[in-house]
Amino acid sequence: MASTSPDPAQCATRLRNSVALLSRQLRSGSATPEGPSVAKLSVLGQLHRHGPNTSTALAALERVKPQSLTRLLAELEAEDWIARAPHPSDGRQSVLSLTPEGTKRLKAIMRSRESALTEAIGATLDAEQRAVLLQACELIDGLSATLALLDASGATKP
Repeated sequence: MASTSPDPAQCATRLRNSVALLSRQLRSGSATPEGPSVAKLSVLGQLHRHGPNTSTALAALERVKPQSLTRLLAELEAEDWIARAPHPSDGRQSVLSLTPEGTKRLKAIMRSRESALTEAIGATLDAEQRAVLLQACELIDGLSATLALLDASGATKP
């Protein structure tokens, strides 16, 4: 009897859809009228993960043109999420970083997301399912690393 192995394309579609839905659910829980937009949260997350950076580097991380971030960065600066400092070696650029208040607010949002996810996992999954979820996370981390290598080599570019 031939085994029926799931098709990689089917797995890719299902994984992408599932991750996108979960990401949307987590973001929608922290996006409030008075809070930062999803786009702002994405940039703030980049600064949190990668540390201080130029607007050009942030645009590359976000996969947008630097001009696309100009207004958003100005708003984040006006709202005391980020601060600008002179670039140490390039006078044409500035380095953006989270302010202490911005870090505090971002961490509160992250804790809220983590709490919501923890609650959902606890309410939905039994011990065996949680173990499977952790195994799936390891697989997803491996896929992420592979995609990063392919992207760096240019293999994923059309």
